[in-house]
Amino acid sequence: MLTSCSAGAGEPALAEALHQAATHGDARQVTALLERGAPLEARDGEGRTPLLAAVRQRRADTARVLIHAGADVNAKDRILDSAYLLAGASGQREILELTLQHGADLRSTNRYGGTALIPAAERGHVEVVRTLIQAGVDVDHVNRLDWTALLEAIILGDGGPDHVAIVKLLIDAGADVNLADGNGITPLQHARQRGQAENIRLLLAANAR
Repeated sequence: MLTSCSAGAGEPALAEALHQAATHGDARQVTALLERGAPLEARDGEGRTPLLAAVRQRRADTARVLIHAGADVNAKDRILDSAYLLAGASGQREILELTLQHGADLRSTNRYGGTALIPAAERGHVEVVRTLIQAGVDVDHVNRLDWTALLEAIILGDGGPDHVAIVKLLIDAGADVNLADGNGITPLQHARQRGQAENIRLLLAANAR
């Protein structure tokens, strides 16, 4: 079942077709459907707009068409994903940059209360982290787990080159290296517990305790 923000008589069929085209990455069909008046912000049963459906399937060309048509990059589904947040979390830098150019809310948070930066740091998306830092995302935002991007990069990262690069990016961006988790355990302590030698070196150089 699809719903639309503006209910016209022929819109359900157009909305369904638009979602299908967006999901399958048919940018030409998306353009044609929009020209026929398909509702840009129609929601499916999960609360997803066509843009969010395209981002979930990593359909960059289709997402570009929808964004340029005015799709809301901050519109959230039932689990509080938006095109902006999902692009960051899944490492889709091209789409992320498009959302940033079209009004992405840097303070927007996901179902865990985290900004786009936190899952990007956790999952080792180095260039996405760099892009978000340059865009001005709060590097010290704390999510509902009481973790920052720096803590997630260490706790949930593997200590390999990508996560080390992210730790360095966050430190260079001014992240508070002594901001502890909810149990009072600092990034340095977590890095030591996990034997992450390079992260330990970076943190100590930044006066971590």
